[in-house]
Amino acid sequence: MTPTRSSRLAPVAVAALLCLSTAALAQSSRAPGPAVPEGAVAQSSPLTGHPAAGKNAEERVEQRIKELHAQLRITAAEHPQWDQFAQVMRENARDMDEAWAQRIDHFRTMNALQNMQSYEQIAEQHAQHLQKLLPAFQNLYNAMPDQQKQLADQVFRVRAEKRAQQAMQTHRSRNG
Repeated sequence: MTPTRSSRLAPVAVAALLCLSTAALAQSSRAPGPAVPEGAVAQSSPLTGHPAAGKNAEERVEQRIKELHAQLRITAAEHPQWDQFAQVMRENARDMDEAWAQRIDHFRTMNALQNMQSYEQIAEQHAQHLQKLLPAFQNLYNAMPDQQKQLADQVFRVRAEKRAQQAMQTHRSRNG
């Protein structure tokens, strides 16, 4: 039996949620209006992370780029690889802002099936962005000396652990 496209993309999406710039993939700050009937529970996307109020994905990714640059102690020699990685992050954030804006613009007129299809398209786009981001990060990581690689491993591990804890807390609070 061959794996379906969705089952092959699922590990990629999970890795992204735990490691890289999920903040960059958050929903745009454009308000959709009252799209959920009163009394219904509006559930946010697992891709939204915890966006900063009033900021779009491009603004959040710029903050993440600055944080990572400092945390990873990027050297002048690594700047060509860093710049490539940061540019892919920026392009991905721009694309996701556009995708979320388009979803929000059509949200009020979507039926349940269209809503789910729209979300599936965003999830696929997210996976495609990770496929672009991974080689850029790999080039940067490969340019690092071993000690800096260990630092990068630690930075990403801590972020993944924090996201996992947040996810567990959210799960527990929803399920009692």
